[in-house]
Amino acid sequence: MSKRVAVLMGGWSAEREVSLNSGANCAKALERSGYDVVAIDVQRDLDALLAALDPRPDVVFNALHGRFGEDGTFQGLLDVLQIPYTHSGLLASAVAMHKEIAKRIFETAGLRCAESVIATREEVLAGDVMPRPYVVKPVNEGSSVGVRIVLEGDNKPPFENASWPYGDTVMVERYIPGRELTVGVMEDRAIAVTEIQPAEGFYDYEAKYTDGKAVHIIPAPVSKAVAEESMRQAVVAHQTLGCRGVSRADFRYDDSIKGTDGIFILEVNTQPGMTPLSLVPEQAAHIGMSFDDLVSWMVEHAQCDG
Repeated sequence: MSKRVAVLMGGWSAEREVSLNSGANCAKALERSGYDVVAIDVQRDLDALLAALDPRPDVVFNALHGRFGEDGTFQGLLDVLQIPYTHSGLLASAVAMHKEIAKRIFETAGLRCAESVIATREEVLAGDVMPRPYVVKPVNEGSSVGVRIVLEGDNKPPFENASWPYGDTVMVERYIPGRELTVGVMEDRAIAVTEIQPAEGFYDYEAKYTDGKAVHIIPAPVSKAVAEESMRQAVVAHQTLGCRGVSRADFRYDDSIKGTDGIFILEVNTQPGMTPLSLVPEQAAHIGMSFDDLVSWMVEHAQCDG
């Protein structure tokens, strides 16, 4: 009999719509590959989720994005239920999602990070907490949700206090000029390097998920040394955090700096998007792996820490 796979998607984070898109794509791919698939739109109702997981699936494909799905919360629940699931376990998921803690770990592994400080909303609204230009971002959100670049001469506040739903503290990080690079990792192997060129502004939430808002260049038009170093650092970050399955590391590359010293790691996404515009499926296709094969590989490499 084919494996029964429950695809968890939706949720209630700021990335709900993206998760629904990712989950629907993955469910269709798994069905095409012969799996017995049940798609579950996760609500904030534990009893309903447990009922939807009965009969118990062989594997959970976790297509949830953002908080309460990507941050170790559901990983812990699935560990308790002893159901294997895709992507990283509880600890790696929680640490990767918390940008401040993840950066401390990257630095201990010898990876270069931009200088940053943690500040309260009130401190950021009161004035610059570091020299401009800098980036203001939530400490534990994904997909560039809530991110804003503050440049010299900007008069608009980084955010309106009443419209900031992402916690009482924020990360303020030195802005690295240059280029946006990203590297997908499967287990302990880097897939490829992609350069992302937004049509305007930076690679924000809209640019990530709106067709025509960004160009993905694969392989990235960088030197062999920069490509190899970016891939090496992505694998080191994946291993140091304790990730498994598929992850994606995002970098800024200041190409005005000689050699590879201009590579700065930003973060690791333990559950990269699986939409038609998503980066990891594009990289997999670049090396000859179809979307269906990628999703099946993720199911066959699912694990549980319970």
